[in-house]
Amino acid sequence: MMKTCPFLCFFLLFALVSYSQTEVPSFFADNMVLQQQSNAAVWGMDVPGSIVKIEGSWGSTAETKTAQNGSWQVYLETPKASFEAETLTIKGSSTITLKNVLIGEVWFCSGQSNMEMPIKGFDKSPVNGSDRFLADADHPNIRLFNAPRAASLSPQNDIQGKWEMASQESVSEFSAVGYLFGKKLFDKLHIPIGIIESSWGGTQIEAWMPAASASLHATIKIPESLSKNQNEQKKPTALYNAMIYPFQDFKIKGILWYQGESNRNNPTPYKQYMHDLIGAWRAQFYQPELPFYMVQIAPYGYAEYRNGNVLDANLIREAQALAAQEIPNTGIAITSDVGKCNDIHPPEKKTIAERLANMALVEQYDFENLGYKSPEFKTLEMQGNKIKLKFDFDNATNGNQQFDTTNEIRDFTIAGKDQKFYPATVTVTDDQALSVESDKVAKPVAVRYGFVDCLEGSLFSKAGLPVSPFRTDSWKN
Repeated sequence: MMKTCPFLCFFLLFALVSYSQTEVPSFFADNMVLQQQSNAAVWGMDVPGSIVKIEGSWGSTAETKTAQNGSWQVYLETPKASFEAETLTIKGSSTITLKNVLIGEVWFCSGQSNMEMPIKGFDKSPVNGSDRFLADADHPNIRLFNAPRAASLSPQNDIQGKWEMASQESVSEFSAVGYLFGKKLFDKLHIPIGIIESSWGGTQIEAWMPAASASLHATIKIPESLSKNQNEQKKPTALYNAMIYPFQDFKIKGILWYQGESNRNNPTPYKQYMHDLIGAWRAQFYQPELPFYMVQIAPYGYAEYRNGNVLDANLIREAQALAAQEIPNTGIAITSDVGKCNDIHPPEKKTIAERLANMALVEQYDFENLGYKSPEFKTLEMQGNKIKLKFDFDNATNGNQQFDTTNEIRDFTIAGKDQKFYPATVTVTDDQALSVESDKVAKPVAVRYGFVDCLEGSLFSKAGLPVSPFRTDSWKN
């Protein structure tokens, strides 16, 4: 069960430490963005029993007395977003003045290398359009906080890092998905945007979950020690403790999550892990309905380049899609059309970021007429030697309520009770269902789409949104 008061529990770790002056975590700093129209948490340490007063230049104030261990926390009301440069003054045994603070929208980004991948790309993996993005990167009202890699077996009270205004230099090193998502919001909302990135390549989801997660205890032994070698620090709970927990209940608008590749060899518990991770993070941020938008792992030649099982990677995609359907106030950006079979880091990060941004714009900011949700398989109906597949076109706009029939629909297979799959032909019916058949299967019972080593998506809505790989069976082959 998650802790009921992260702030107090958080600082119990430091009860024996003597504080002689006012201190705050690194993300309370110059150039930061505070979430608009919220009770924004501000906290730190000071001399035990001392008075700490916080003043926002927009007129809000709060005051508290530090606990016996020196910890303090207040909630400060923030106004509507504006481009006015504000100050935040913290007066305790010493005074801290945070300058050039903006009030706007704050989003939190995490995951593994495809979230960490910067605009400049990796050595052998470019980001399409990076030169164009960098040429238009000077946006002082978009602020970026890039948390460095860190690991710990116990919850940490701070993480290094600093807020930077978007510029060619800062954007170049920042998450491509995170920045391009923020840029799309900025262009549409015309208010300050803050993006916090806390990600680490090559990490499994278990590393991002707290030790209290029930599903971890059921399947994984929590490590007792960590090596100094970064490649050996990605242990269960270690990144949550060092890279998520320090942010406590810092007020944010929502979370973006791009992870899954490193869990492909053990896909069975992944969906439950997603349930537990989302629940734990929402509890930490004190927002039980906090928007959580994930990215499905893109097509890649796992069997050819990683000696992987073709089914396993697709089971991760299935788990991600099902988690998004089952957990309220979540969504998923489908990527079956933007993979690169010989590069696990797909270069088309703008497409992914825009799908996430459209999701947020519709769900959080009441925009209309933006296609953002891919059709989802729902039910099947046996029709002799054919199977009819029905789809959910919920939240359908701008042609999203119909399939695109301009190109051949490929990568469907069909099987009978013998569980042997054969290539199938597909027809879109008048009621926007799919009729699937093969002359090699007289009595079909199951259909799969996209369960291949590297999919080139061919099933789209008319809004251009791809359908996730899916299956109607639960067979293990």
